Amino acid sequence: MRLQGKVALISGGARGIGAAHARLFAKEGAEVVIGDLLDEGNMVAAEIQQAGGKARFVRLDVSNEDDWRRAIAEAVGPGRLNVLVNNAGISGSQWGDSLTPEAWDAIMEVNVTGVFLGTRAAVGEMLKAGGGSIINISSQMGIVGSGATHPAYNASKGAVRSLTKAVAMQYARQGIRCNSVHPGPIDTPMADAIYHDPKKLEWVHSMVPLGRRGNPEEVAAGSLYLASDESSYVTGAELVIDGGWVAQ
Repeated sequence: MRLQGKVALISGGARGIGAAHARLFAKEGAEVVIGDLLDEGNMVAAEIQQAGGKARFVRLDVSNEDDWRRAIAEAVGPGRLNVLVNNAGISGSQWGDSLTPEAWDAIMEVNVTGVFLGTRAAVGEMLKAGGGSIINISSQMGIVGSGATHPAYNASKGAVRSLTKAVAMQYARQGIRCNSVHPGPIDTPMADAIYHDPKKLEWVHSMVPLGRRGNPEEVAAGSLYLASDESSYVTGAELVIDGGWVAQ
């Protein structure tokens, strides 16, 4: 098992990409802590336990510093955090010229500040554990622009990309690796709310050389490599899982 003996905290782990991470990491031997505001996280944890894995659920608002401290102190325990997946994120509902400061702030608070707070809370425990792996779920939209996405979403995911590299450089000598994952369009409940319009879905498929949306398990498989010791010489890198979108 590729994560045997490791403890992994996954934010936004109640559904979609986060839940796929929780299931796969537990299958590979990790003790998984699912952090989310959605009670569905309890069901994912129960499902993992029934399959013989180790999983717990903790309520986590990623924009709340105290929530992060509690999630790590109570659910993980001192010096036992090996992997952090900063997955929680929102896409926003206002586009283009309807962008407001309030919408901008809401997206940045979750997508950027949430990653910062999670990283800051995790670093101290990873240092006690002798190192660790931080995996930040960004987006292909953190690399390229688009006229069909919320500008704050692109900006937030670009910030995650840059923050990842800064953390990687700062903590490399202390054994903490930090990498970003950049999914393209993925078939998740959050994406369904965006792509329910057939024309939007058709446009998305036209932008992907592989001609389809990815699934959450394909993203989790990439993160599994970054969480495992197999990637011990990888830090500050960008793993793009987007069906070829940014290669065009």
